[in-house]
Amino acid sequence: MMEVRLAAVRVDLQSNTPVILLQEKDGQRSLPIFIGAPEATAIAYAIQGVDVPRPMTHDLMVDLLRALGATVVRVVVTEVRDTTYFAEIHLDAAGRQLEVSARPSDAVALAARTGSPLFVADELMEAAGVLVETEEDEDEEDETPAQQPEEIVGRFLEFLDQVRPEDFSG
Repeated sequence: MMEVRLAAVRVDLQSNTPVILLQEKDGQRSLPIFIGAPEATAIAYAIQGVDVPRPMTHDLMVDLLRALGATVVRVVVTEVRDTTYFAEIHLDAAGRQLEVSARPSDAVALAARTGSPLFVADELMEAAGVLVETEEDEDEEDETPAQQPEEIVGRFLEFLDQVRPEDFSG
């Protein structure tokens, strides 16, 4: 398995669907995973440090884990079957090592809140990894300033205002 970083939360222009990019830490490939709008919002809020008046679902998950004395050791995106990705959340619960199956979007949202490392199975990156130019790459090449977090969240909120439930049906 290889360590990755959450390189971007974007909206695919062709499908108008949110996508996260998990980029190899020591390489050029990224694993794109299409996710739902609520999960994309949760991940974007976490990486931008947006404070919300009440805990979101993933904030609640972190609070529950802490209350139970458990920590997230790592998140691993393990496989894809019939266009559905699978992940595992590895926990340390008072010395007990546990693995919990999860959707990658929920696992990544949890990792973004806890600062836990992200990994992708080697076979999965080999099969589904792509070369994707990230915003950091674009900034380096174009020498243009990075977008402000408020601008990114604002654009995403505009997307949420326009999206319909039927946009996510099979």
